[in-house]
Amino acid sequence: MNVLGYLLVALTISAGRAYESADSDDSDESLWDDCPLEQQLCSLESRNNTPVRCVEKIYRADIAGLVYCNAQHCEPETFKHDYIVRNHDQSPHVNSWKRTRAGEAGTLHDVCLLRNGLPVTRKCEVWAMRARWESLEQRPYVVCMRRFRERSISVELNSLHDDMLEGRRRANSSQERRRTTAMMRDMFRQHDKALLPADVHVVGQVFGELLEHEKDVALSADLISICREIMSSDAQVLQLSAQLNATNSLLNNFEDYMDALPQQLVPRERCGKVVAHAAGEAGEAAASGMEILNNANLGVHAMLSSNLSVFYVNPECESITGIAIYSAAAPDRRQAVSQFWFRFLYANENMEKLRREQDLETATYVPEQLWRQLKQRGATYLIVKVYGHDGLFVETAPQRSRIPRSKVLSISIPGCEGTQLPQPLPFLLRNENHRQPDTRAVNAGCGCGYWNYQTWVSDGITTSSGTDLLRDPIVVCHTRHLTQFSYLVGGSYRSNELGDEVLVTPINERVLDIISIVGCCLSLFGVLGIFLTALLFKSWRSQASTKVLLHLCLAMMLQMVLFVFINTDDLSEQLVVHGDKVRCVLLGAAMQYTILVLFCWMLIIAFLQFQRYVTVIGVERPRHYILKAALVAWLLPLLPTLLVACIDPESYVPTAEQLATDTGICYPSGYGLTFGIVLPVTLITVANLVIFVYVFYSISHSLSQSIQRAERKLVHKQIRLSVLLFFLLGLSWIFGIFAYMQAGVAFSYLFCLTATLQGFVLFVYFVLLDEVNRRAWIGLLCPTKMKMDVQKRTTELQSMTTSSTNYSRAVQ
Repeated sequence: MNVLGYLLVALTISAGRAYESADSDDSDESLWDDCPLEQQLCSLESRNNTPVRCVEKIYRADIAGLVYCNAQHCEPETFKHDYIVRNHDQSPHVNSWKRTRAGEAGTLHDVCLLRNGLPVTRKCEVWAMRARWESLEQRPYVVCMRRFRERSISVELNSLHDDMLEGRRRANSSQERRRTTAMMRDMFRQHDKALLPADVHVVGQVFGELLEHEKDVALSADLISICREIMSSDAQVLQLSAQLNATNSLLNNFEDYMDALPQQLVPRERCGKVVAHAAGEAGEAAASGMEILNNANLGVHAMLSSNLSVFYVNPECESITGIAIYSAAAPDRRQAVSQFWFRFLYANENMEKLRREQDLETATYVPEQLWRQLKQRGATYLIVKVYGHDGLFVETAPQRSRIPRSKVLSISIPGCEGTQLPQPLPFLLRNENHRQPDTRAVNAGCGCGYWNYQTWVSDGITTSSGTDLLRDPIVVCHTRHLTQFSYLVGGSYRSNELGDEVLVTPINERVLDIISIVGCCLSLFGVLGIFLTALLFKSWRSQASTKVLLHLCLAMMLQMVLFVFINTDDLSEQLVVHGDKVRCVLLGAAMQYTILVLFCWMLIIAFLQFQRYVTVIGVERPRHYILKAALVAWLLPLLPTLLVACIDPESYVPTAEQLATDTGICYPSGYGLTFGIVLPVTLITVANLVIFVYVFYSISHSLSQSIQRAERKLVHKQIRLSVLLFFLLGLSWIFGIFAYMQAGVAFSYLFCLTATLQGFVLFVYFVLLDEVNRRAWIGLLCPTKMKMDVQKRTTELQSMTTSSTNYSRAVQ
């Protein structure tokens, strides 16, 4: 719910709430009975069913369900929430709501984003003539994200907004405001950074803060540049930001700021006086990617860019009362750097001649008689803004019957806001449907319309054109009020439903997820290769070491199948939503059990390797030691699993916040995670690390002796064995422990890159690099080649034997 901020009277109305006054029983019409027509906001009742009394001066609407009477604010307030640190971990955080104007949605001091890129907000309501924060009693506990600094500009923008709020208390200077807008301009020109819906909301708030200070011409180029970049951003982002009325707020604040500048840019005192361009003005324009046209002597000052241009006109200088924009050159047209052409229009312009001009895109002017009448009402200046497309004019309705198919033309005359013009004002728009036909478009509903900060409507607008509005290249329209206009085509158009889209994830999470899934799939492939090798070659599977390896691979396969294919966040959400928590507990317990079984086998393998490489002399394997090891490895993990399942079964069930942010699966959390998984995994990993160090020392000692004996062929084997032991003993989980302790994202990457590839590495070492298994596979797949290799080796052996015999005879 957003602000309808037009009324400068002591009047407050809550959306959806009955009008609380002595006249609450009056009809909507009775509230308007005493209001002159020019003091009524066009189509106010059609946009907002809340009855509103007439007032002396009505400003441009920001359409919301709330009307506030002055610039009250909600003051900062402490707020507690959780930050998502990893997929299954949350960190409590104490934040605070920023100072917010009445009727607006406040944001938090420290950035707090939802998965769709929208900020966590809180409404600053008006109640009993005072501003107050909306109640949070019915609101669920907030879980949001902040670790995305490398992907967006949200943190920097938020800091600038904070600085402006702090600067208000320190009476922040024009230089600070100029520095702020310049920094924002540079941020939005970094196209390698993602723009989020929260950023659009913050920009609107910053523009609102600028409005409360003295208006500065030096900021105008930066403001146009920022709006131009936002207009060109992803439509999905803009549509999501519109849920907070962010695009309307930004548009309204931009229009108000630009409309306050004509007296500085085209004052009457400059008429007929040619003034040289200021060096600072040219530099600011170049930095903003703008072109400045300073013809104040003619009564015109323009800021030109590709998607957004602003023209300031003072008709008192040369009777210029309008602008025409073209797409091609002609002798009487001026060229803009942004590759469009324009010319000034005069009060005595011929409408029909103008309509027939080649390559016309849009035009408007104030006829001579109308301007005389407006001058009598105090009008002095005319501001025309040309938007290249409707990027900032975002409708939230899922179904639309009309859409804009032309440039958007905004016409402002300071002093005439919210009033009816005494005569129609003409404007012309090029019909883009003529140039690029839309098969969905229909004649019904075609014509000019205006933006009411909720949708496009056409009441009060007359369209005069040929017989076919769909195919006429130029459409001529007239209006009696001033706002933003566009040519609309009828049809049935459905907006994208984007409310649940995930635009933001914790830092690098998406990349880590991809690495994990790819690594697990490779490991599953490797494990299946090991099982297939054992199935086909009896001589290899009958070895004691192979039996231990097969147990390890079985535990690994169960864990990865559960992780990748079964225990997913979608399935977990279905179980929780349908109240099937028992299945969720069983699924989480199975996941915990397979992890612990895997580590038990890695500990057993570490012990066997220690016996092999360190205590070499006097080692005797006990009878049935593989069976005994299997009983320990498969039964011992049942103890911590059953303890967690019996003592704290709820720890397996993901919270509502985790499900809402797609980070919840059936898996232990809290103390169940700490004592049921992290503690035993850490102990086993430390034990394996100690054994690895002993084994590596033994290998190094043997290596030094081998080098002394010139047996350098062993060097490669010993190094290869060390790498194998690193994966075989699960030492890559050390990175996971450090990542769990939040030691840095580098450990998360190292963990995902190494731990998930364990099965594939074992396949490479035990199948592809093992000479016996490799020859066995070659013999199975290419028996002819294997026979040739055997015959070749037999021939070489016979040759060596013959040479040795001949040598012996020669010696004799």
